[in-house]
Amino acid sequence: MSIDWQTTRAAIWRRHRQALRAVHEIDRVRLSDLLEIDRQKAAIVTNTEHFLKGEPANNTLLWGSRGTGKSSLIKALLNEYADRGLRVIEVDREDLLFLPEIVDEIRALPYRFIIFSDDLSFGHDDASYKALKSVMEGSIESPPENVRVYATSNRRHLMPEYMKDNQAAQMVDGELHLGEAIEEQISLSDRFGLWLSFYPFDQKEYLHLVDALFPDVEDRESLHLAAIRFATAKGGRSGRAARHFYNTYYDQF
Repeated sequence: MSIDWQTTRAAIWRRHRQALRAVHEIDRVRLSDLLEIDRQKAAIVTNTEHFLKGEPANNTLLWGSRGTGKSSLIKALLNEYADRGLRVIEVDREDLLFLPEIVDEIRALPYRFIIFSDDLSFGHDDASYKALKSVMEGSIESPPENVRVYATSNRRHLMPEYMKDNQAAQMVDGELHLGEAIEEQISLSDRFGLWLSFYPFDQKEYLHLVDALFPDVEDRESLHLAAIRFATAKGGRSGRAARHFYNTYYDQF
């Protein structure tokens, strides 16, 4: 069944059906909900607005610590700009080999598509990233003007980095020449023109997120103490930890 993009804002690729499935219940997160990532938010908003206007815009890699708002930021863009023609297609890493076929179906449509791949990473023997490369930079056919790739990852170069790869680097006439494995890693991540880095929140930033989730609580000292203990038990401070804290204690403060 084909997607009616006039009424459908997002779709997910289903491998076993080898077809797109329309998403009808979209995460309602808004840009204004995402705190303590103002720099990243401003950069991706500017890039997306350029894309919507048909101006030069980059494929974007959001990389860094888990739970810091990378995926939520892309979802919020859809809620912000769907009325201006933005559409999102989510494709898992394992399904990237189908990306050329997906793009063939949408490249002539009057909408702007973000291909969203969450938690993207590849092993050294994984060749599925080649389909991603061709969509971002083209092959004999130019890359589609109405498609950009927005991916999230915990890895800056999307591939595992081993000590032995760095040991293959050589100095030639005073210039550093990277080993083939490192060159391959960089060649993939280099396709993303915009890199946005996300780091763990410090305690002040984390408590700011907690306060936003509990705006009516008067006893801030008790709230903060409980929130700090919760984050410590989870092993880190993040937007996800703040949300999980709210889900656990929303009726106790």
